[in-house]
Amino acid sequence: MAKLRITLVKSPIGYAKDQKDTVRSLGLRKMWHSVEHQDNPSIRGMVHKVRHLVRVEEIEEGGQ
Repeated sequence: MAKLRITLVKSPIGYAKDQKDTVRSLGLRKMWHSVEHQDNPSIRGMVHKVRHLVRVEEIEEGGQ
């Protein structure tokens, strides 16, 4: 299963509280902080909600 690397590229200051809460629940704490999550529908939904604040990269897991 693939992973997602999510990076906060824009500050959530000035945006709605639910968007700030979504950024925090993704584990993003400050600008340019990156986290990795498993690619699943719940994470994709959270990323979609704050897509204007984050950058998302798909990471292929190297394994056999």
